Amino acid sequence: MGIAKPAIGVAQRVDDPVWGSSLRRWSPRSRCWPGSGLILELGDGVVRRGGGFGLVRHLTDVERTWFRRRFAAQPVPSLYSRPDKPDAAFDEVDPARAAEDLAALIAEQDAARQATADMPFDAVFVSPRWGPMCLRWAFVHMNGEYARHNGHADILRERIDGTIGT
Repeated sequence: MGIAKPAIGVAQRVDDPVWGSSLRRWSPRSRCWPGSGLILELGDGVVRRGGGFGLVRHLTDVERTWFRRRFAAQPVPSLYSRPDKPDAAFDEVDPARAAEDLAALIAEQDAARQATADMPFDAVFVSPRWGPMCLRWAFVHMNGEYARHNGHADILRERIDGTIGT
């Protein structure tokens, strides 16, 4: 008797506690984010809009929005973005607050994990814009979000130090 293969094109529910805890803990959402301390300075002494700190601040808001505000329905405001300044995470970067901004991201990742720890991956948030979305989708979406921004940070780092492929 072998292992049954899932039917192609049929969604499978995965309730494996090992896989589930891995998705919640390990991902590009890791704490060792290499671009966390970057400020984009291209030889002319001018600091560009946000750089790596802007990405850290943006990801902090995105973590909070998806997991705590939407899925856990916690009444917490955005840390950086505001209705009058939706790009404040990038536009209001202060290099002197880099350590604080990175600590806020790590704290928000922990708070997001705690807020969703007891939720099944099938938990649904109904977006007024996009309709029903399950928690599993949000975790996968965030993996993609971090992967894209890690790539952006790597490009910024490359422009600063010239090192390619590390």
